[in-house]
Amino acid sequence: MDDAERREEGMKVRREVLGDAHVDRAVSRTTDFTADFQDFITRYAWGEVWTRPGLDRRTRSAVTLAATLALGKIEEFEMHVRAARRNGLTVDEIKEVILHSAVYCGVPAANAAFASAQKVLAEEDSV
Repeated sequence: MDDAERREEGMKVRREVLGDAHVDRAVSRTTDFTADFQDFITRYAWGEVWTRPGLDRRTRSAVTLAATLALGKIEEFEMHVRAARRNGLTVDEIKEVILHSAVYCGVPAANAAFASAQKVLAEEDSV
């Protein structure tokens, strides 16, 4: 797959996982300074990693929730709570990912994640 095909596939997957509104906002905020980074994440995060056959999207969403929780990247975590729901994770499964992560990532990180997830899920009328 060449870069153009990877970019096209990446944008398709990015839109499916994150939703058109989120992707449109990210694209509209792209500047000359950030254009290479946007291209990079579209081609490699979305066009290479998220399209690999080894894990389904539900599993990738669960892993991404745990990773962003562990790193304390709450804005990314919230975005991926929405993506996890779009990828078929239930509210109970998201809760279990956070609870499981508390053991390995720490109670303060899980506490922040529970608060953030509850806010996002309430916005989406899932809680």
